Amino acid sequence: MYSKTQLAFKYLSYFFTSSNGKGHGVHSPFVFNFITKILNDKTPYPEYEKVEKLRKQLLADNIVLTIEDFGAGSAVAKTNSRTVASIAKNAAKPKKFAQLLFRMVKEYQPQTIMELGTSLGITSSYLSLAKPGAKLVTMEGAAEVANRAKKNFQILDLQNYSLIQGNFDHTLSAVVNDLSAVDFAFIDGNHRREPTEKYFLELLPKTNNESILIFDDIHWSSEMELAWETIKNHPSVRCTIDLFFIGIVIFRQEFREKQHFTIRF
Repeated sequence: MYSKTQLAFKYLSYFFTSSNGKGHGVHSPFVFNFITKILNDKTPYPEYEKVEKLRKQLLADNIVLTIEDFGAGSAVAKTNSRTVASIAKNAAKPKKFAQLLFRMVKEYQPQTIMELGTSLGITSSYLSLAKPGAKLVTMEGAAEVANRAKKNFQILDLQNYSLIQGNFDHTLSAVVNDLSAVDFAFIDGNHRREPTEKYFLELLPKTNNESILIFDDIHWSSEMELAWETIKNHPSVRCTIDLFFIGIVIFRQEFREKQHFTIRF
């Protein structure tokens, strides 16, 4: 993984070279709509308050959980025992991005949503509440974390999810095979090149023209940047949007030629 200094320089480069996030000069109707209606939507949806109330409770919870880490590890914690508060602070997606995923689901209305990396269920909750009628399949490697996520889902009275516990390398293929389609997926799991590319290829056969895949931490390390370039260059991918901390993959055939956007957010 990159050091904080390296990441800071990379972010500064992104900030000064990216589009300004207002949609000026963007000729793609799909991307223009994404910027103006989703990226810049400041509506205080009531679901936000529900999930952020839960996040606040978790940030004050000092119960210790055992973490089986199947990925590239944590940039912060160097032990397999972590408090709920530490996981909520360092592993859960910040509300800025979790709420963006909420708005994307609300706008695009996917029927089947996948999440690789449940953690404590904060982002999962946003995905679930954005479309209660959708089927949400969320996957978590660490057993104690998965159990805590289930309790959090009960607190929010979520009904439309199934949580699969286990190493993605062993569980993902069977889960994907059981789905008729993957309309929307957030991949926040093993932050290494080979597994990330493997997850993309396993999800790919169940994608369709309207499917959207979101990869977390695409600039977290040189490996993740290489994985992101591999995904961008795949023939099935028609458009990507780089928001630095996440990368969005689009398959719509309306993009006659590949287009890659880097947008400030």
